[in-house]
Parts: sequence; structure tokens; C-alpha cells
Amino acid sequence: MKIRKKLLSMLLTGAMVLSMGGMTVMAEEVDMNEDGTINNPEAVEVADDELSFWSLFTGGDGEWFGKIVEDYNATSPANPIKRITLVWADYYTKLQTAVATGNGPDIGVSHVSKLYELADTGVVEPITDQLDELGIDLSEYFSQESIDSVTIDDDIYAIPLDTHSEVMYYNLDLLEQAGVTEDDVKGIKSAEDFEAICAKLKEALPEGSSVIALPTNGDDPFRIWYAVYFQMGGANFVNDGATECTLDVEKARAAMEWVKSLYDNGYILEGIDDQTAFFQAGKAAFNFGGTWVTGNLEATEGLNFNNTTFPLLFGDTPYCWSDSHTLTIPVNADRTDEETLEAVKFIVSASVDGGITWAGSGQIPSALKANESDEYKAMKGYNVVDELKYSKYAPLASNYYGGMKADLITALDGYWQNMDDIDTACDNVTAAIEDNLD
Repeated sequence: MKIRKKLLSMLLTGAMVLSMGGMTVMAEEVDMNEDGTINNPEAVEVADDELSFWSLFTGGDGEWFGKIVEDYNATSPANPIKRITLVWADYYTKLQTAVATGNGPDIGVSHVSKLYELADTGVVEPITDQLDELGIDLSEYFSQESIDSVTIDDDIYAIPLDTHSEVMYYNLDLLEQAGVTEDDVKGIKSAEDFEAICAKLKEALPEGSSVIALPTNGDDPFRIWYAVYFQMGGANFVNDGATECTLDVEKARAAMEWVKSLYDNGYILEGIDDQTAFFQAGKAAFNFGGTWVTGNLEATEGLNFNNTTFPLLFGDTPYCWSDSHTLTIPVNADRTDEETLEAVKFIVSASVDGGITWAGSGQIPSALKANESDEYKAMKGYNVVDELKYSKYAPLASNYYGGMKADLITALDGYWQNMDDIDTACDNVTAAIEDNLD
């Protein structure tokens, strides 16, 4: 059960009594969770001169983006930024609903895989004119590939912030206990290589430990399956027009069976809910997780770890699941033209000037100023920069992918959790794609 605590604060409008037309009403009380995320972001009081920024950066990356906002506000901008962090799972639903009801924020975040949908449905607005008015040429700050990823019908809809991927973390102390070296891990070139190391670790690790930290549901097992499918030579899930399912069912099936073998062979301890916390506690040799947890792992006292790119398990190319965060300007009729310009100034500054701060979270920064710097090359996050070459992004330019991904995860979860056999799971995976075509 999620534990919530109510903040009754004048700053957050919690217990303010308003008198309207002779009627006394209570302003909406801000509903905050113990991790600081807000369930009703529209209730947070924002000063007249502030710009509201709805963030989905919680976990391992929230602290670093908070520092970016603090540094920006320290420059005394005309409109300081008010950061409001939402529950990640609720973010897009709340953003879309808020914009539709005229209660949206001034600034937002979008994964590039979601950007087309947000633009096409009128949730975010183009910023091409504002960039021109400010004299900002994005080609001075970003690669053409990054610019193309936020361009829709010749308009710029966001500022690229990063690439984030599924990588492999490993505990050096546990490897040493099993006689496995870091070179052994970095030398993995096949599923057989990886499985041989897993078998060795399984024999050596203490009771209560796991070779791999991984739950049986959600994004991370999906991302492993996704990478393995493409490493096996699987085709894109849909055709270019998003009208036809082009999934290679046999390769999808083989990838599903391989991921399931990690559970069945006892390489994953049953009952792991929070894989990052499990790895942080020093109880797992490997953790397949996002780049964004690198910074938090580095701050974990006594954790002797390193990371590397997602391993080559099949085929010749170490494809990995990847996405990108972008910074957007949601539609907001209450925002003035001057405030929109200030909002665009912030999202450019957050990526360009805040890029090296953002890299501290483990993300691969989009801004060339950060990406090509010696400071970034000295960071642990730089260990996985090669994933830029092997990233397999979600299909773009369609509204279907969000629902498809959710349905794919549900279909795969049924197989990981032994609720469905492989034939049923394959049928469900195919249906998840076909039911979400444009």
C-alpha cells in the first residue's frame, strides 16, 4: 500500500480558506507521497512570476535535475522555475488531462517515444518561432540526429536532453568471491559466455543473494527481451505506416524463452520488487537497469560496482533498449508570450548548461558541450557512451506506441510469472501489437 502524507502548508495551499462570492470554500489540499512526488500537481501554489515545471524525474535522476533548476534560479532569471515532481507512472495521464482542462504546466518532459503523440494531440506546442526570436541555432549545441528526433513536420517541439539505455551493472566484490574478473564480464560475447558466468556465481554467492537483480514484471524484463529480440535479428514491430504488425514471431518467442530461462535456472531470486535497492544492498552480482541509476549507485556507501554496455548475447551487434528525455512547452493559455520565451530559455539552458550536471545521474547528455567534455569522459557514466551506436529506439511518428508498450509488458509479465504458457504469451504479444496499430 502506498503511504501518503498530507502537507497542510500555506506554501502549498493545503489549509487555505478562500471566500468567493459569499461562499467559503477550501482550496485543494496538496497530496504528497513520502518520496516527495505530488499526486495533484495542479494544487501546488506557483507564484505569479514563477514558471511551473512538471517533472517525471523521481528515483535516481531527480536529485540531479533539481540541481539544474537550483543553478538556473541562482542566475536570477525573469521567471524562476517551480519544480513539481509527479509520480512517474501517472505523469503522462495527468499532463494530458491537465492541458485538456486548461490546468497544464508551463514546462514539461517527454520521452522522445511519446513526443509525437503529445504534439499530434495538441498537448505540447512547437518552439521554432521562439528559438528564432531568441537567436538560438540548435545545430551549435546538438547533433543533427538529436535535432531530428524532436522535429515533427519541420517544427521543433522539444529540446533534447539525453539518451538513456538499459545497461549492465556488476558488483566487483561478489564477482571476486566467485573468481570472476571484470575482464570476464566485459569479454561476454554470447549468451553462453554470460550463462557460464551466471552458473559460476550461483554456486559461490551467499544465501539470500541473487546472480541478477530483476523483478518478474514491468519495464526491465521487457527491456532485456527487447534488446535480445533485436540482437537475434528481429524486425521492427510494425511497418513504416504503423498499419501492419511485422513482428518476427519466432525470434520474439526465442527471446522470451531465453529471458525466462534466467528465472527458471535460478539466476534470479524470487520476490525481488525493487531491483535497484537490492543491488544497492550488495545482494546481487548483476543488475540490468537504466543509465539513470548510476549516480545514486555511486553515492551508495560501501557499494563496489562498475557498469558496462548491455552485453552482446546473440548475433553480431549488441543492440540495447534506449529512449531519450526531452524538455517541452505544454499548451497553456494563461502563459504570456514573454513567459513562453523565458520557458524556452530555461529548457535550452537546462540541457546545454546543465548537461554535465545531468551526466552525473548516469544519463548520456545530448548537449555536445557536455557530451564531448573531458569532465564527462572521466565519469562512470561515460563507460556506456558506446550505447549511442547500438540504441534501438521505439518506432517514432505515431500515436500507438504508448499503449502498445503497456500491452506488451502485460503479455510478457504473464509469461515471466508462469500465468501463461509460451504459446499463449506469443499470441498475447502479437495481439498487443495488432490491437494498437494506427
